[in-house]
Amino acid sequence: MNAHSTLAPGEAHAEHDTRFTVPGIRCAGCIAKIERGLSQLDGVEAARVNFSAKRVAVRHDERWDEDSLILELAGLGFEAQPAAENPLAQDDKETRRLLRALAVAGFGMMNIMLLSVSVWSGAGGVTRELFHWLSALIALPVVAYSGRPFFSSALMALRHGRTNMDVPISIGVLLATIMSFHETVVGGEHAYFDGAVMLLFFLLTGRALDATMRGRTRAGIGALLSRMGKYATVVQADGSTSRLEAKELAAGMTMLVPSGEALAADGRILEGQGRIDNSLLTGESMSVAVSVGDTVHAGAILIDGPLVVEVTAANDDTVLAEIARLMDEAGQSRSRYVRIADRASRFYAPAVHTLALLAFAGWMLAGAGWHQSMIIAIAVLIITCPCALGLAVPAAQVVASGALSRAGVLVKDGSALERLAEVDIALFDKTGTLTLGEPVPDVSALDVTAQQVALGLAQASAHPLSRGLAAKLRENGVIAAEITEIDESAGVGIRGKWQGTDVRLHRGSEKTEAPGTELCIGDRRYAIGFADELRADAKTALATLSELGIFSRILSGDTKGAVEKVASQLRIEGFGGVRPEDKLAMLEELKARGHKPLMVGDGLNDGPALAAAHASIAPGTASDISQQAADAVFLGKTLAPVATAVRASRRTMAIVRQNFAFAIIYNVLAVPLALAGMVTPLIAAICMSLSSLIVVANSLRLARAAR
Repeated sequence: MNAHSTLAPGEAHAEHDTRFTVPGIRCAGCIAKIERGLSQLDGVEAARVNFSAKRVAVRHDERWDEDSLILELAGLGFEAQPAAENPLAQDDKETRRLLRALAVAGFGMMNIMLLSVSVWSGAGGVTRELFHWLSALIALPVVAYSGRPFFSSALMALRHGRTNMDVPISIGVLLATIMSFHETVVGGEHAYFDGAVMLLFFLLTGRALDATMRGRTRAGIGALLSRMGKYATVVQADGSTSRLEAKELAAGMTMLVPSGEALAADGRILEGQGRIDNSLLTGESMSVAVSVGDTVHAGAILIDGPLVVEVTAANDDTVLAEIARLMDEAGQSRSRYVRIADRASRFYAPAVHTLALLAFAGWMLAGAGWHQSMIIAIAVLIITCPCALGLAVPAAQVVASGALSRAGVLVKDGSALERLAEVDIALFDKTGTLTLGEPVPDVSALDVTAQQVALGLAQASAHPLSRGLAAKLRENGVIAAEITEIDESAGVGIRGKWQGTDVRLHRGSEKTEAPGTELCIGDRRYAIGFADELRADAKTALATLSELGIFSRILSGDTKGAVEKVASQLRIEGFGGVRPEDKLAMLEELKARGHKPLMVGDGLNDGPALAAAHASIAPGTASDISQQAADAVFLGKTLAPVATAVRASRRTMAIVRQNFAFAIIYNVLAVPLALAGMVTPLIAAICMSLSSLIVVANSLRLARAAR
């Protein structure tokens, strides 16, 4: 590690937060190594790993910069990049390498087993030696290539004075291969290449299944910030304009925002009026009316305008960037279950090593000789291999995730099933979650003529409310009136002539809670309100969750009046006007009281809560970032998949517990037989493989978990 000066008495350094993408984080040992290694550095206050996102957050003073921290991570054995350079934590090369290793191990195992069948059938003499040499020619390169994931992990652990599950695996595979090669050279009766390669194949299968699930994890921070406007037209002091990148903007500048453009910074409107699409920030499908003095945020899209906006916050100071930071921080606690596995592995590996050494020493003292004693020690190492344990979770997760996907629930992180099984309270956003998030017009106040005129005007406009109105009227079988001299004014409405009479369709009050439209036919005026309907099965879905022991609440950024109305319909408790930081605080309060909350939301303002909740689900119509922050996404217009996901996850964890129980029983029965010298390395590998197959077969019962 690099040396750095210590602080002088009374001296203080400003704190900085720096984040890195580290694709090489693959296990709990990696987490512990990074966090301990960086935290020991002078000037580093804390280092936290987000396993799901493969990110490292480091809090440090100004003595450290990105480059020096990257060097420290390299010294710990991890290649790191600034988070902005690889926001998705992509490691496609490593994934392809793992799949190639699995394919090579499978090919080698099948061919060696074919040769071994002849030896088992009684082939002897020159034929047996030939088959042993052929097996060696296949096995040696297969072990060298396919064993690299385990060998490199074991070597890294030993180099830093640690041990992990890959250490006994590597020792067992290498000893079995070396002993088999020795037997082949001296013309011995037995070789165990088939056992060594079979062991690698099943271990790689477990690792590949786990990698499959981890590959589906969210990678939302970079995607979130990419939704911010990339450029802005800035008005100079002399009245001229220039096009600047978002990173060049600063507070105090004046932006000219045309219709259809996403805002590149937060600001206050100086001139103009119009409507903005705030769905990225709120998940609300209905546009919001804005005018002089209103605040607008980066990521919002101006539907009609233009607007002149004074920049109040840019780059990392925007609301969008702040929500991204909250999501990143909230996600840091996601790796607890991995830490538990790491602590267990610290005891497991030394226990296996000790057991194998005792077996070797005991048989040597009993006069069995070094060859027989070594064979028994190898059998102990192989038969105690944690293959069934390694498959217990990923096999169940993959099968259950497949069943849920067929039921319309896409699970992005296998560990989410564990958390979903534990939830005891569900917190729902309102708009777009309990409701459909689609503005539906109330045309009951319109007579037949008014409906025809309204359709004639609405179908000529691209405004979201106009499209919704036109769709509703067509659904009711209305035939559009012929409108002439049509003229649409951005931010005002659309006008024309019908049978010589002036007609217009324009927005109602600019500050209404629920946006509405007004139809004018000459002097006659018709108010058209818009409402967001509840999902058809919302009550049934909440009742099902209640049967599962989960009570529900509404936690929404919408107005208190709108939330109370929906809460009354569903007969549950509701909280309105809740900001992202308030949602986080309420979640932490629930956790402190021993609850394990499930967050179901669709807006970007739900993103931090989705990341911080014990488990989270977003609808398929949610904003991109909400889908990326959530553990699962449900499709369709019904809420039933939420209850289905909880029910299936509980069944999954029951199967996982059964798998673990079987793995323990297997070791209790198999280890004494190996210690007694009644199991050869080949039999040990077969027993280990059978235990893995039983675990996989038991997991396949989850194929109907979502029914």
